[in-house]
Amino acid sequence: MAKKAKKAAKKVAKKGGKKAPKKAAKKAAKKAPKKAKKAKKSGAKRKANPALLKPYQPSAILGAVVGNNPIPRSQVVKKMWVYIKAHKLQDSKNRRMINADEKLKPIFSGKSQVSMFEMAKHLSKHLK
Repeated sequence: MAKKAKKAAKKVAKKGGKKAPKKAAKKAAKKAPKKAKKAKKSGAKRKANPALLKPYQPSAILGAVVGNNPIPRSQVVKKMWVYIKAHKLQDSKNRRMINADEKLKPIFSGKSQVSMFEMAKHLSKHLK
């Protein structure tokens, strides 16, 4: 009986000994890619596309809202949102819609209400 107990103990020890290195290897393999990702992030920052920073001259109508100096398209959109929020022109029920006031109606092709996604389309007609 003692021999059987010793054999069982050896089998358990062998099984336990084999599983532990596999788990350690798996953990090491999982940790390695994370370190690689962090190394990529710590590199140089991405540069903005110069085409997106190109200044455009707003038309006289759009200039009344955002100013007459040439500015990039992204800044035009930011200034439009500042104007919209300052004058509370965002629709209270459907926040995606913008209610046009007297200055914005000519920009939005005479429409009294425009979706925020349509706004960029209307703005592009007033930037040269």
